[in-house]
Amino acid sequence: MNRAFYISVILPLKLEWEPCYSLQSGMDSSDVKAGDRVKVQFAGKVYSGVVSKVGVKPETDPSKIKPIICVEEGLEPVLEEEMELWRQVAGYYLCSIGEVYKAAYPIGKINLEEARAAALEKARKSREKLLENMRGKVAKIQDRLEKKLALAAKAKEGTKTKLRNTEDAERIRQELETAREVLKQAEALYSNRAAKTGASLEDLPWTKIKLSPAQDKAYKSVRDGFAAGRPVLLNGVTGSGKTEIYIKLAQEALKSGKNVLYMVPEIALSRQLEERLQTHFGDRLLTFHSGETAASKRNTAETIRSFKGSDNNYIVLGTRSSLFLPHHTLGLIIVDEEHDSSYKQDSPAPRYNGRDTALMLSVIQKCGIILGSATPSLEELYNCRYGKHHLVELQERYHGSQESDIEIIDTKAERRKRGMVGNFSRKLIDHIQSTIDNGGQVMILRSRRSWAPALQCEECGEIPKCPHCNVSLSFHKYGQEGSMTCHYCGHKTVFTGRCSKCGGALKSLGAGTQRIEEETAAIFPNARIARLDSDTAQSKTFETKTIKDFSKGEIDILIGTQMLSKGFDFSNLHLVAVISADTLLGLQDFRADEKALQLLEQFRGRSGRRGEKGLFVIQTSQPEHPIYQRIQKNEAVHFNDSLLLERETFNFPPYSRIIEIDIRDRYADRAERMAGKLADMLTKRFGMAFSGPYTPAVDKIADEHIRAMRISLKKDKKLVSGKKDIMEIVQKFEKANKYSGHIILNVDPS
Repeated sequence: MNRAFYISVILPLKLEWEPCYSLQSGMDSSDVKAGDRVKVQFAGKVYSGVVSKVGVKPETDPSKIKPIICVEEGLEPVLEEEMELWRQVAGYYLCSIGEVYKAAYPIGKINLEEARAAALEKARKSREKLLENMRGKVAKIQDRLEKKLALAAKAKEGTKTKLRNTEDAERIRQELETAREVLKQAEALYSNRAAKTGASLEDLPWTKIKLSPAQDKAYKSVRDGFAAGRPVLLNGVTGSGKTEIYIKLAQEALKSGKNVLYMVPEIALSRQLEERLQTHFGDRLLTFHSGETAASKRNTAETIRSFKGSDNNYIVLGTRSSLFLPHHTLGLIIVDEEHDSSYKQDSPAPRYNGRDTALMLSVIQKCGIILGSATPSLEELYNCRYGKHHLVELQERYHGSQESDIEIIDTKAERRKRGMVGNFSRKLIDHIQSTIDNGGQVMILRSRRSWAPALQCEECGEIPKCPHCNVSLSFHKYGQEGSMTCHYCGHKTVFTGRCSKCGGALKSLGAGTQRIEEETAAIFPNARIARLDSDTAQSKTFETKTIKDFSKGEIDILIGTQMLSKGFDFSNLHLVAVISADTLLGLQDFRADEKALQLLEQFRGRSGRRGEKGLFVIQTSQPEHPIYQRIQKNEAVHFNDSLLLERETFNFPPYSRIIEIDIRDRYADRAERMAGKLADMLTKRFGMAFSGPYTPAVDKIADEHIRAMRISLKKDKKLVSGKKDIMEIVQKFEKANKYSGHIILNVDPS
């Protein structure tokens, strides 16, 4: 058979090669091209694969090569740009291209007509929701104006308070007039059914972005970075108005006939931002994340794939999975909160970082990319310091307000003088009460969910652990009942309150968000309280409603985990507080201080918006810790410099690349033995750059025992070959020991 009739196919499997197939009898080379979807048989099972090459020369006996079953009907071809991204991701993150394909095209078909119908209905509801939100915003501004006028009326003539409130009232009055005009335009626009896919950008409400002098300077510097062909880091303090710059850049990309990808780390942040972007982009805005229905995601992919020109170009708002959409003609990629660890996928393969993969995509698409953060990652600061990326700083808050005041409360000292009520200091209680009395809102962060992170027997000291993981069970309370749950594998058992070994009473160790919520309700019985963590956020409706209710001022105190720090913009939030802040510092991770600083600075930035000065309270038993001192003195920049120097001294990222190798096995002795054998092979090749095997802090998850190893590679010309050697050694080891499926490679672990 002519060699043109042979094709290589990418299958959604972990394979070291791309299987070769022939075309069916009667087909010729014109019937199949690269990117086509074909149905084939492999190892007795049928798969939908992607043709990667045509006209290949078989490396095996042609008589053993199977023909394809058929070319898939109704499935659009995969773009060349998509496959190029897959190859780069597979090469960098040491996995197979089949694993990347599986992530990009998960199993499941949705009828396209149903998907489009669902999308049209979603668009109609989105327009209705947009008008409702705009009317609500006008009402909120009106309420703010009335409060300021009342305060101005109460103040004595000629005082600074009188002057300040009068000036604030005039500013709010102008804001109200603008919002009313925008609402009027939007109502007229949508009543005429003009807000449809393909509507002119000039016809959409709020299309004009008015930048402050500081924003305009930053915006021009971003354009300079793009002109120089470099990725741009926008380092803007919280509340500085980075989003306005993103929107202006996105508008320009759309007007030039290009498309835009806007990435955020969390679904919750996407939902809040979606409403804001719709006011600027209407139905051109597409969303893509795991919270969307399969029909909606399919329709988004089809809309992107069918893009033909500027009459239907789009902006996609999505999480890291949106990188694998069939993008083409991208003009801009925005990576908001680039420092966030949620961009890193830990399981399954590909274990990629959304930020770094976005940089790969920008090169493939030849488009500008802007990475924004108020607390940039050390990797990005390093890239800017050495000229790889272009740094733009925006250090002025949009409404001219000052950074929130910081108060550090020493819980050890408070307990000595009986200044604690449960997990709350009396000082914090006074701040919360004062804030609520003045009409403000409060947000409380506790980094652990559940009622208690662990339990312990008062008689024998036993701490109940998960039978499948080497971790303590967390106590979750539901009314008068409760359960003990593993936060790793999900194992759950009924809480009896008694030790299973001796029958003694179980007492709680520490407090999670549930207990903090319970204590808050007892201390502030008249306050409206809500909780937002991964337990409550399992319901999309509840999560969305909680965020909306807090934004509308219908919740006084919101309690939650780290998700509260994710870039939310609440105008009436005046006080933010961290309970048991020290748990942020006890991680066995060289990035612990960096992550803690980022989280605290991000959370601090949630308060004090719209010209109001906020208060940030940290409750800690280690008030002398350098992190708290740096934050209190506004020395985050100097602290980052010291962290970079420390990383350079010990050859940690960003001055090196770390590859983590885990062995997971149901049998502890075999895991230990195999880890030792693999370690011998890796030590011979990498010497001092290799460390391990060692037992991690959590050495058993879901009945699998874990042994870990690490390799630290210098960022030089030998980096690529070093990573290739790791892959080859592991593959050779798996074959020789018949040990496939037990070894996990994690490049740049978070």
